[in-house]
Amino acid sequence: MRKFLRSPITWVAVVVVAAAALYWFQPWRLWIDQRVDEQLPDTVAESPQETESASARPDPEPVLLAAGEFVSQEHPTAGRAELVRQPDGSVVLAIAGLETSNGPDLRVWLTDQAVDPDEWFVFDDGYHVELAPLKGNLGDQVYEVPADVDLDKVDSVSIWCARFAVSFGAAALE
Repeated sequence: MRKFLRSPITWVAVVVVAAAALYWFQPWRLWIDQRVDEQLPDTVAESPQETESASARPDPEPVLLAAGEFVSQEHPTAGRAELVRQPDGSVVLAIAGLETSNGPDLRVWLTDQAVDPDEWFVFDDGYHVELAPLKGNLGDQVYEVPADVDLDKVDSVSIWCARFAVSFGAAALE
């Protein structure tokens, strides 16, 4: 055993494996927070009696299309997600008061999956759209939703860890 530990090849292998593990898991991110404090859109509730002619005109202020509270999945997560139609007709996802763990390769996804605190792996099974890398694990942030996203298919938002294919937290959009 001592001869094995004295071998330079053994020590090179240990260093290579340790470096690969550090790169893959990035454990220091668990202790480093990134706070983002972007301006969130002020919204008004969408009127259920909206007529067809009224929907053809741009709204003078942002309109709330759907919203939901984050639930914890792989990591403790809290905050609120809102899909908001802007006065120019574009749509944004506003995340207010996000609190989650930092991690490697976190992304913001819109999906067609139902939110279940015990189902961390389902969000890449059906329709999903990656909006962007997560800007920070704490605070308020806004993401543009591409015009070609089918909002009729979107049921939830997930803070998705692409490295390990799990959801840190998700919010049902209703």
